Amino acid sequence: MMEQPITAVIGGLGVRGYEVYASYARRNPDKIRIVAVADPDPAKRTAAREAFGLAEESCYESMEALLEAPRLGDVAVIATQDRQHVRHAVPAMEKGYHLLLEKPVSPDLQECLSLRGAAHRYQRIVAVAHVLRYTQIFSTVKQLLDANAIGRLIHMDLIENVAYWHFAHSYVRGNWRRAGEASPMILAKSCHDLDLLRWLAGDTCISLSSVGGLSVFFAQNAPKGAARRCTECRVRGDCPYNAVQIYMDNEKTGILHGNTEWPCSVLDVYPTPENVRRALEQGPYGRCVYACDNDVADHQCVSMAFANGVCATFTVTAFTADCCRSLRAMGSLGELEIDMLQNCIFLRPFGRPVQTIRLDPVRDKFAGHGGGDDRLMDAFVEMLRTEGAEPLTSIDVSIDSHIMALAAEASRLHGGKNIVLSEFAAQV
Repeated sequence: MMEQPITAVIGGLGVRGYEVYASYARRNPDKIRIVAVADPDPAKRTAAREAFGLAEESCYESMEALLEAPRLGDVAVIATQDRQHVRHAVPAMEKGYHLLLEKPVSPDLQECLSLRGAAHRYQRIVAVAHVLRYTQIFSTVKQLLDANAIGRLIHMDLIENVAYWHFAHSYVRGNWRRAGEASPMILAKSCHDLDLLRWLAGDTCISLSSVGGLSVFFAQNAPKGAARRCTECRVRGDCPYNAVQIYMDNEKTGILHGNTEWPCSVLDVYPTPENVRRALEQGPYGRCVYACDNDVADHQCVSMAFANGVCATFTVTAFTADCCRSLRAMGSLGELEIDMLQNCIFLRPFGRPVQTIRLDPVRDKFAGHGGGDDRLMDAFVEMLRTEGAEPLTSIDVSIDSHIMALAAEASRLHGGKNIVLSEFAAQV
């Protein structure tokens, strides 16, 4: 058993790498210590160096450069861009690191399978950051389903409410706006939702179909008189996607209300009203949502059949006010429903009074991950320190969700064609 904190290197100092994993290390120095970082942005490297007291030579310009050094820690956190994950993960395992791997593993199924093979070959622990399994609310739902609280599970309805401003930030203006440069939206945003459904169902998905597309965020839908940049737009006052409102004025997300974390921290490592305004005037996050180069779907629905007879539907949509998830599970003897904003579960056994299960308050400001980030890190660190069992979201179990997501995108692109997943995976 490790008595000292585990040591970790981080590749990629974006929102996940720095504001989630590095933040956890800052708050839990007795559990995990950051010993080296890698990122091409010098401002991000400087911030990490100061936060963790790192030497200049421990802050690398790229993950490739970090991996050329001797093994520096117990774990490599891979939080680089989607299409870099496998390129960084396999050499890290070869070097001797266990991995905490940001989702998705890769938009290429062959790469996913090759990474799984490397994990077995090098006998490394690989935990994929499917954080929803670790949330208190979904962990409780799983316990209730396994205890037959609603009888035999028949059907599930899961909705990912992305929130209009979050979708504009990440999938219209941001890094995940183009499938060819990042991943299809159903994979980048929702592979852990599909992982959640597969976990709750308790069996593999055997077939699915999917529909959806890009319906709003393109040039033909721009309001009359709209400018290409929000800071120059005369009609921005009537537009909910107005970047000035989102990043400057909004009570929850705006810098003028003291929000120096995500999403403002994406515009500048040390956001201030002055540099956020400058970023909106010059950078990608100030662009009109109808004048960007995005091509990923802004809404998508998936219908799934599982091997044990459970059916499920999943919807991911940009067009919601709140950022959270909604779930209804229907069984032979009752149903349950969750409220992530209140972190509670409504259990409705047929013919009996409704039970309300109130859980701990969620620290996640937007409730999208329901507190799962810290619980993932707690579980991962404890597993390594005690040399415990495989992670709940090991690379082996996480492959299923990637097959599901990539098959769903293939179905969507072929008009909602039904896809048998065993046949789809066999084509790789």
